[in-house]
Amino acid sequence: MSLKTHFLTALAPIAFALPVMAEQHMQPVASALVDGQDGAIAGSVTLNDTASGSMLVTLNINGVPAGEHAVHLHETGDCSAADYKSAGGHIAGDSEHGVLSANGPHPGDMPNMTVGDDGVLKGEVFLSALEVDTIIMDDDSAAFIIHEGADDYTSQPAGDAGARIACGVFQKEG
Repeated sequence: MSLKTHFLTALAPIAFALPVMAEQHMQPVASALVDGQDGAIAGSVTLNDTASGSMLVTLNINGVPAGEHAVHLHETGDCSAADYKSAGGHIAGDSEHGVLSANGPHPGDMPNMTVGDDGVLKGEVFLSALEVDTIIMDDDSAAFIIHEGADDYTSQPAGDAGARIACGVFQKEG
């Protein structure tokens, strides 16, 4: 048997163990099914508690128009309005909007996401100031919003990101 075969044989158990090890260090605590107004946008967002205490937000959404889009967590779990304004403003806490603001960012601010021609918005973001029990799963829940444009990371109160094109309400996992 060649050295390459021995090496690959030795790595195989590690490759299969890594996802199991990752699962032991993060736990899904809330998720949202995301929809657009015309049904073209659909997918999910999951909030995962990690061993470090930071929240890992995983995004897996299809049908999003190509380009750069702001994505934020909003204060109210209500996507009933046609323009999704029923989701309220950003989850702000005592902070200003944007990572470029001296008193920022909001706990629900995330980086812009670039979507290719395939319409897939997929990514992972760590949020260190997000607490699921007190912020996401409070009396009125919370929502995930995709905006039509990019966040400028400074304009108050929402980054001048344009209209809301998709929304999802968070539900507690488990």
